[in-house]
Amino acid sequence: MSILFISDLHLSPQRPAVTRAFLLFLQQQAVTAEALYVLGDLFEAWVGDDDNSPLSIEIQQAFKELTERGIALYIQHGNRDFLLGRRFMSNTGATLLADEYIVDYQGQRALLMHGDTLCIDDIDYLRFRRKVRNPLCKFCFGLLPLKRRQRLASDWRAKSMAANANKPSAIMDVNAEAVDAVMEKYQIGTLIHGHTHRPNRHQVSAGERIVLGDWHDHGWVLQLDRSGFELQSFAI
Repeated sequence: MSILFISDLHLSPQRPAVTRAFLLFLQQQAVTAEALYVLGDLFEAWVGDDDNSPLSIEIQQAFKELTERGIALYIQHGNRDFLLGRRFMSNTGATLLADEYIVDYQGQRALLMHGDTLCIDDIDYLRFRRKVRNPLCKFCFGLLPLKRRQRLASDWRAKSMAANANKPSAIMDVNAEAVDAVMEKYQIGTLIHGHTHRPNRHQVSAGERIVLGDWHDHGWVLQLDRSGFELQSFAI
């Protein structure tokens, strides 16, 4: 048996091929695992659990079918879907994880993160993150009509893309000192994260940093079984 880790699918109605690939992944690969961990940015945008779009309904039903078959489902917030809440978890049978979470399986321990908080050189993004994650801001945002929230999210994404186009590539990657600090904090030898869209396995001072890829032309999944970790990709 094994457990699986994925991140950064950015599901949206504008990318139906990715949605089809993900549903097939759930039916063919995830169903054979003991657990599936989604480390953030499952959706391109999630503005509240009252989202009743066809995509939302389809994904929740697929997750529910997975968990009803006995496969554990764990979800972390990403920077795009941090408003996933209790109703979504209840509807799907998923468990919401803390932003920093340690998994222990087959004698392997790893720290799971979305990865955005490791990008400490991107000061503008971290300032925005603190603002939108503020409980009062989230509460006020949730009072807005769904369509208004969707328009705001679309506007924020457009501004983010424009800002990122002018940032040096290194600023949007993780900071090595931040990686060392969090691994030292948890006394852990393996860190798994997404967010940067730069899939790879890196040797670091404390052990290994494994970066999950975003689902675009390829889907990415990290498998952990008794033989260890294996980072896999497949064409979409």
